Amino acid sequence: MSKTSAGLLLYRRRNDQWEVLLVHLGGPFWAKKDAGAWFMPKGEVNPGEDQLTAAKREFQEETGLAPGAEFLELGSVKHKSGKRVCAWAFEGDCDPSVLRSNTFQMEWPARSGKTREFPENKTAPHSSTIEAAREKKCIRWNSSS
Repeated sequence: MSKTSAGLLLYRRRNDQWEVLLVHLGGPFWAKKDAGAWFMPKGEVNPGEDQLTAAKREFQEETGLAPGAEFLELGSVKHKSGKRVCAWAFEGDCDPSVLRSNTFQMEWPARSGKTREFPENKTAPHSSTIEAAREKKCIRWNSSS
């Protein structure tokens, strides 16, 4: 059975430009990557969990911020792997320097027998404009319905 993830995209309007909050994946595999490593905060929907509830939970876990109250459903996309990602957007603002991510543990370096802890999302230095998000290869526009 395919997995489903859900996430929230925080947006704001500043200096006549739309900006979105993106997070950089944490851990050693993503440490030296930029293009394709920036995402909206998202994560897996637990069995029996409502997708929007999962999106709110994941946003709070991955940023340390409480999400807004009014959400715009953005729809879903299906990855080549079969995983489905559902998304909502909400308007808000935050200081990215105060964001705090949850962590995960893994053996690192590989086959070393040592377990290390890493933040799930390494950084969110600033809100990106839509153009900057496209350049980081994290937004793909699909004109089909």
